Amino acid sequence: MNIKVAIADDNSFLINTVKEKLSFFEEIKVKFTAINGLDFLEKLEDNRNVDLVLMDIEMPVLNGIETTEKIKQQYPHIKIIMLTVFDNDENIFNAIKAGADGYLLKEINAKDLYEGILETLNGGAAMNPSIAMKTLKLLRNPVDFSSKECREDIKLTEREIQVLEQLSKGLNYNMIAENLIVSSGTIRKHVENIYRKLQVHNKLEAIEKAKKNNII
Repeated sequence: MNIKVAIADDNSFLINTVKEKLSFFEEIKVKFTAINGLDFLEKLEDNRNVDLVLMDIEMPVLNGIETTEKIKQQYPHIKIIMLTVFDNDENIFNAIKAGADGYLLKEINAKDLYEGILETLNGGAAMNPSIAMKTLKLLRNPVDFSSKECREDIKLTEREIQVLEQLSKGLNYNMIAENLIVSSGTIRKHVENIYRKLQVHNKLEAIEKAKKNNII
């Protein structure tokens, strides 16, 4: 039995990591990969024979949640597992609403990813335990994510937003300094200010919070 999988992720390193994890299982064939939602939908037109999609959420042009919604409208039989770095409540809620069949974190090991794919194809819902827990909490206490109360009032300068955007693309301090024509010490200072204003302790938390509050 061949399982035909497609991957959508704007990070080619992460695409290769996922392909490597899947390469241990002979019956899984990666049909194609795409770097954003639009790219994915165009490729799907020519390769409709796909059983399951591993979908990143944060992608340019068309993000994973919007893409999931479009795939489910046109090809309801294709299963979709969100494969993402963050398990934030709003993403989980919106992904499930868009029709996602499962939700796993990218750090998952090869065996669990494989079993998640099988489970989803057999009508189950592959979910990382922390996500299953958050989903239950969301069901018990529904949150209206569109309401303004959810958004915190965070004031970043234009330069801090630029630094944060570049951080979210995976660039290091030296590369950002080159791009913005300043010293890496200046970038370090900006990052300290960003962490302080966002009340976070690391890059992932900063990016997640900024996205949640529509800063980047």
